Amino acid sequence: MVLIKPYYRDDRLRIIDSISSTMESLLLKDNVNNNDLDSAARTIIGNNVCAIIYNENNKSIYYPPDSLGQLCMLDKQINIEDETFIIRENPENFIERIKKENPYSITLNSQLTNTEMLLYGKQIKTNLANYYLILNTPLEPVESYIDFIMNQYLYLAIIVMLISLVVAFFLARRISSPIVQMKNEANKLAMGNYDAKFETNSFSEINDLASTLDDATEKLSKVNDLRKDLVANVSHDIKTPLTMIKAYAEMIKDISGNDPEKRNEHLDVIIQETEYLDKLVSDMSELSKLQSGIIELNLNNFDLKKCVNNVVLLLSNLIKEKNINLVLDLDDCVVYADEIKISQVIYNYLSNALKYSEDNSKIIIKTIDDEDKVRLEVKDEGSGIPQDALPYIWDRYYKVDKNFNRSVNSTGLGLAIAKAILEAHKAKYGVESIEKQGSTFYFELSKDYEEEN
Repeated sequence: MVLIKPYYRDDRLRIIDSISSTMESLLLKDNVNNNDLDSAARTIIGNNVCAIIYNENNKSIYYPPDSLGQLCMLDKQINIEDETFIIRENPENFIERIKKENPYSITLNSQLTNTEMLLYGKQIKTNLANYYLILNTPLEPVESYIDFIMNQYLYLAIIVMLISLVVAFFLARRISSPIVQMKNEANKLAMGNYDAKFETNSFSEINDLASTLDDATEKLSKVNDLRKDLVANVSHDIKTPLTMIKAYAEMIKDISGNDPEKRNEHLDVIIQETEYLDKLVSDMSELSKLQSGIIELNLNNFDLKKCVNNVVLLLSNLIKEKNINLVLDLDDCVVYADEIKISQVIYNYLSNALKYSEDNSKIIIKTIDDEDKVRLEVKDEGSGIPQDALPYIWDRYYKVDKNFNRSVNSTGLGLAIAKAILEAHKAKYGVESIEKQGSTFYFELSKDYEEEN
């Protein structure tokens, strides 16, 4: 009600002004006729207004039909300034007021509806005569009109509320359903079930979350597989030499103790297996220290070509044993790094290439001298690595071939150690491989070295 009344009042004033202007423009025409006035009257009927036009002799020349009916105050007794009269019967009283104040308006209370009614009068001067237009309209909506509007608003509010509740319910279900599903799948994941799948829907934020969780699930599953492989490999690599040590010790005790040749042969096996265990423990310890950042790098300037030649010399026996055609394409270049650690990386790269190369095949060690960096590549003609396995070959004990064939010369930690050393140097490294064609392991070292005094 508070909002309706001011709006209705302003609307009434605007309509009165519009009707007044329309009637005035018609009366100013030289050949005004009843058809023109009837056309204007339709505006009066449709806008809850009653009107009457008088000439200068106070005679009614036009009294159009209206939509107010009994509410029209032009036929009702009114009181203005202690003077009581009916405009329809005594128009001169109201016309005199128009002559004094043009246009003239006054607000009165209707005795029928107890609402404010506007009486508006305006003198219209033409070349032939003067006319007086008197209009009447309510300034407040009648109670029935208000009740109608309020009822309509109430029904509309109820309908809108019901629609909002239905929309909110389905929207909430649509949003919450994937979240609930994610919670259930996350619980499975927490219980170690890596088959959990997180569904997506049309909301981009939920899609991003689902994609992130799926990616995390995949990585956790891979980590779990690697953990199992690690335990299996370490168990295998420790158990096998221990079993052989025990077996050959018993053989020496029971069989070959008095046979020097057999005894020495069995003792050589024990020594070999003990050396393997020692190397395994050393590699695991070194990898742990590198990954924890305990070991500090001893950075110096050194000749990378000379470093590669020293590593080749260490592996010369294995190279000859497999009759490998080793091609060295090396430039004279100085890099700034830890020479001992980089030698270990080159050793692991080359020993890994030898391990997976067939007899009589070729291995190429090549350096590429750039402006500020040197790239070293070790390329073999081995069986290659599947593309889906490439990201994981740097993990400790990861094996492309899941059959645990222990090598006496390898602990399975070479590439993991190489990765830790290169990351400590903040060096770029990687591998390029094509199945059945071979692999190329590489790293890059900076040439920005300190000048020697």
